[in-house]
Amino acid sequence: MVCLGNICRSPLAEGILRQKTIENQHTIIIDSAGTIGIHAGEQPDKRMQATALKYGIDLSTLHSRQVTLNDFQEFDRIYAMDESNYSDLQKLAKNEVQKAKVRLLLDENPLNSLKNVPDPYYGGQEGFEQVYFLLEETINHLINNLKHDER
Repeated sequence: MVCLGNICRSPLAEGILRQKTIENQHTIIIDSAGTIGIHAGEQPDKRMQATALKYGIDLSTLHSRQVTLNDFQEFDRIYAMDESNYSDLQKLAKNEVQKAKVRLLLDENPLNSLKNVPDPYYGGQEGFEQVYFLLEETINHLINNLKHDER
């Protein structure tokens, strides 16, 4: 899961996906990162942590990090939160195989017409709530797609 600074959207997506994989008894490696390292080592934004905790997801153990070339080796899928981060990831990828791993997360949600998960950082609490529900709905579709892939 990748966003710009790895303190709002991508750690929340990581937390929701971790919870859903446990509930659905999947065993997958999940991580999140940012395309920039300005917040490296920091915990997720306190407002995002509070929003996640409200819905039973603890983000307090997560710490921001920047995407590395190793991520393209370690992960089968790299989900970008928006088109800007998607573009940055495509530029970072070294070959077509790596580029093919990069996807827009919201493309996993057939009920959604948005391409970009809104960045709630500069807005009010309602933005964090909206992002939570958008990511939860999308990750439910992602989990269903994983179930289908396992068959």
